[in-house]
Amino acid sequence: MQTFDNASAGAIVLSMAERIVENRAYLSEIDGKIGDGDHGVNMAKGFGMAAERLKGKDASLAQSLDTLGTVLMTEIGGSMGPLYGVMFTEFAETIEGTEKVDAAAYSKMLHAGLAGIQSIGSAKVGDKTLLDTLVPAVEAFDAATADGKSFGEALEALVAAAEAGRDSTINLVAKIGRASRLGERSLGVLDAGATSCAIILKELSDGARVRLA
Repeated sequence: MQTFDNASAGAIVLSMAERIVENRAYLSEIDGKIGDGDHGVNMAKGFGMAAERLKGKDASLAQSLDTLGTVLMTEIGGSMGPLYGVMFTEFAETIEGTEKVDAAAYSKMLHAGLAGIQSIGSAKVGDKTLLDTLVPAVEAFDAATADGKSFGEALEALVAAAEAGRDSTINLVAKIGRASRLGERSLGVLDAGATSCAIILKELSDGARVRLA
């Protein structure tokens, strides 16, 4: 059975932070088309702060996710800080104390993060939010494991579904948040939250996949 070591996987969060910081301008540009244009700036600030606190520490994946979640929840404004903050905190709590993370533990972690987001927001799939990325990704992972696919194959399916979910937001009308005021004018643009969520899930899942043994 494929697993990865929780204790040695903290660096995944550092590479996640790198990707978010790299995409700061892109995420803000997308957000600026239908939102207030600060998504990339806020995300890069939060992820950058967490990375600074983690550098040089030999933190586990659970500890690193907890640090990131706490920073996003307590120190970053906007709607995304609390949403991603609760997601990462739930991720961390779920795998805390798990030495070897297998597909079942990874699925449990994903579901806990999703439930955390749903507990503080009213968005659903189709509303043009990060849930349009996250929900299909979680479903694809579970479907792949139920189908007898390996942990690694299920992670690949998750990433593909996350990116397809992100792309689906181009054809959606925003129902939640600032963009919802634009109605039909929000069509034709990617959702910034769905886009950052796809980056996060890809880094997290690719990082897990290369560590599988």
